[in-house]
Amino acid sequence: MSAVGRVVVVGSGMAATRLVEELVARGAGADVVVLGDEPHAPYNRILLSAVLEGTHPASALTLREPRWYAEHGVDLRLGARVLGVDRERRDVMLVDGTVVPYDRLVLATGSIPSLPPIRGLVRLDGRLRERVHAFRSLDDCTRLMGALTSLGVPDPCGLVTNRTSGGREPAVCDQTARLKPARAVVVGGGLLGLQVARALSVRGLDTEIVEGGEHLLRSQVGSPAGQVLARDLRRLGTTVYTGARAVRLTDLPADTGTDTDTGGVGLRLDNGYTLETDLVVLTAGGRPSTALARGAGLEVRRGVVVDEHLACVTDPDVHALGDCAEHAGRTTGFVAPAWEQAALLAHHLTAPSTALTYTGSRTVARLRATGLDVAVLGDPERATADGGDVVEVTNPVVGSHRKLVVRDGVIVAATLVGDLSRIGLITQYFDHGTRLAGTEPGQLLMGDRTAPPSRLADDAEICACAGVSAGRIRACASLDEARDTTRATTGCGGCASAVRELLATRPALSGTT
Repeated sequence: MSAVGRVVVVGSGMAATRLVEELVARGAGADVVVLGDEPHAPYNRILLSAVLEGTHPASALTLREPRWYAEHGVDLRLGARVLGVDRERRDVMLVDGTVVPYDRLVLATGSIPSLPPIRGLVRLDGRLRERVHAFRSLDDCTRLMGALTSLGVPDPCGLVTNRTSGGREPAVCDQTARLKPARAVVVGGGLLGLQVARALSVRGLDTEIVEGGEHLLRSQVGSPAGQVLARDLRRLGTTVYTGARAVRLTDLPADTGTDTDTGGVGLRLDNGYTLETDLVVLTAGGRPSTALARGAGLEVRRGVVVDEHLACVTDPDVHALGDCAEHAGRTTGFVAPAWEQAALLAHHLTAPSTALTYTGSRTVARLRATGLDVAVLGDPERATADGGDVVEVTNPVVGSHRKLVVRDGVIVAATLVGDLSRIGLITQYFDHGTRLAGTEPGQLLMGDRTAPPSRLADDAEICACAGVSAGRIRACASLDEARDTTRATTGCGGCASAVRELLATRPALSGTT
């Protein structure tokens, strides 16, 4: 049982779900109430672009079914929006007037999109224009897919078999209902923007990306890597505009060349150019969701300020984790740190006398987009500015960029674009703080391709999101068991192929030393 009484979790996203799983594993499930404001069972937001692309059905995103919560005594309430927190009364009130008391409160409210300063995005009633779409939730994804259908873009839920490789790939879109392909503009060239743009392109739309910074993924990578990415996208049929900001959205007259009687919209850039399009998808801008914390009088800067036990510095009985939490002046936006925080907080709530302390999380970001391979370990740009030694190899001809930042022989950050064949070994060195000899970083980037997953050591990390090693995967008998017991493949999905290979070669490895 929980050492701290009733735990109320506000939020049902990936961080909250991981926390509940950890509490259940410690026998505290009957003391937990989860308040999720969406009507859907907890799901994986990272893979929404895979649903848009057509490689995953929406049902595949579910993290835990409601019956799982019921079986473990967890009180899961969906569609339960919290109106406010009363710290003196130690309860939360829902918008329907229901009052939920707590002994410990956990805020896992995630992040919310912030609209870019583009005139004409919203209607007089405050809602987005019909042709403008946010992309943060399952409902956003469903609305966007409905808009694609109305434009004559085929539903890709049926997958076709690739006879050459034997694999599965999205059905090719044949927009026979239109004389020309539908068009889409994605505002924002970050991880989410690239995933959405690639998904739309795979669906057969003429897709353009507008990024106000000087290069793509400017929050994660430097200019050389961003330029390689832009070149790869153009090669794949997506137009990229960097160093340009969208400033105004206007209606265009109806195009008699389509089967509809409505025109598209024009997105005007600050360089004077106007992009004519059928859809605008907003992926630029997001911030921690802190309204509840502010209303409760908790200290908030960018996020809800927490200490080494992920307790709010204003009130030790209130905790925050995931995207909404700020520790040591930093917020995260990735699943791996959120899951690490969840495990630590569960330990603190159930065994406070032996609680671990949080010192900050490593960041491992993976881009999930067909035809684009990107991995970022740590903060390469900050590590470079802090005086780290840089080993860098760029080959724009083949679309690859590899960068290691090394301090005292230890890899402290890395960027890999276009070639992830060495990601397993580099991640292993990064995680373990392995000290490399002077020539090893260069050999790591230039040498032969590393061994396939089946030949990695048991302690080599396979799933960066959940911190799962190759040995833990080999101990599983099936993919379902691996997902259920380790949570591998349920984060960004970047480890899926490696997990499948490890499981496929498992019988051959049994009995070896």
